[in-house]
Amino acid sequence: MAVSAEYKAFVREVFEPLGAVDIKHMFGGAGVYYRDVMFALISNETLYLKVDALNQEMFEAAGAERFHFKPQSGKNAGKAIAMSFWELPEELLDDPDALVDWLHASVDAAYRAKAGKSKKA
Repeated sequence: MAVSAEYKAFVREVFEPLGAVDIKHMFGGAGVYYRDVMFALISNETLYLKVDALNQEMFEAAGAERFHFKPQSGKNAGKAIAMSFWELPEELLDDPDALVDWLHASVDAAYRAKAGKSKKA
């Protein structure tokens, strides 16, 4: 399902404290990029943030749901694959200071993931 122009505008508004973000379509949803890293994902007009071992606990404590992807073909067709993105807790939309902390934690997680991939290359 494509991401609507209205939802993209909403995402840009939510992420405004970070500065400019790029939204790039991918696999029926979209990736949200800050500078050169994808730190958020949009799927079915739901916003997910990048999570790793250093910020996962805060998402779990907030009762956030993890994003799962079901490939349509290949060896994992139809199987739910857990991704490293978790749903943005709605209550953060009413707390700009906390939201900024979560956004920075997700950007940091994206940079750590990128650095880990660079070391493997």
